[in-house]
Amino acid sequence: MSEKKRVLIVEDDPEVRQMLNDYLSFLGLEIETAADGLEGLTKIKENAYDLVITDIAMPYVSGIGIISILKKDYPKIPVIAITGYGFHAEELAQEKQADFIMGKPFDVTKMKEAIQQLLNI
Repeated sequence: MSEKKRVLIVEDDPEVRQMLNDYLSFLGLEIETAADGLEGLTKIKENAYDLVITDIAMPYVSGIGIISILKKDYPKIPVIAITGYGFHAEELAQEKQADFIMGKPFDVTKMKEAIQQLLNI
């Protein structure tokens, strides 16, 4: 059996974070979570991930900051950006080269398709 793909979820809303954790675990992925951007960056520096899913608007370090650092320092790690703030936040995420951008509430089927495409599973 192949190794489980490791995904980091960086989301400050505990309900969304838990829902993503449960759903992605159900899909057979190994999940770690971070409650804000600062914790997310710490985990990214200390661990290897196959994918990062980040909220855009968070305290300390925004999702835009996370995407910028990932694309600069870890360009092979794909990023899915999720946002409840509409077009401007989506534009920023696109400008910073997020691989996928999803508005909240997001469609879990589309999330699954994006993950499968990015992880080649």
